[in-house]
Amino acid sequence: MSEELHRIRLSVNGVTREVELPARRLLSDALRHDLGLTGTHVGCEHGVCGACTVLVDGQPVRACLMFAVSAVDTEITTVEGLTREDGSLGPVQQAFAECHGLQCGFCTPGFLTTVTACLRENPHPSHDEAREMVAGNLCRCTGYQNIVKAVERAAELADPQHPDGQRPVGQQPDAPVEVQR
Repeated sequence: MSEELHRIRLSVNGVTREVELPARRLLSDALRHDLGLTGTHVGCEHGVCGACTVLVDGQPVRACLMFAVSAVDTEITTVEGLTREDGSLGPVQQAFAECHGLQCGFCTPGFLTTVTACLRENPHPSHDEAREMVAGNLCRCTGYQNIVKAVERAAELADPQHPDGQRPVGQQPDAPVEVQR
């Protein structure tokens, strides 16, 4: 007996996509396997490591703990959605590159989405607040010093008053909506 499939629409990175999947398909699996957005990584599959973190309506969510059908009528942002429309790195991505905030990169997408959401809430974090922002994500390769430096640098890059400032973290230009089948 095969599983019943449900046709749903997911809005991911500003694009509405239609997929057909079982009700119990995890959002992380739908993003990776049904939509081909492999930037979302799956580490522990228990919501502990944070590698699968995406933004759902701007809030960080563990995609390995959420069914895809539960994400209907929400706006999902994956790590691919943090890149600027011209293909250049967003401020959080740029900061991680500048500060060597990654080694193998497996956990990086979860850090990038988490930090993006946190900097929207607190655009000028103290050092301790920057450490707290990444406390829920695990990196098995390195210490967190460069990751915390990257959070602080991302705050600078996102500050339009800073000499290196860009547009605010996570602020996307208006993009046209298209339906993919």
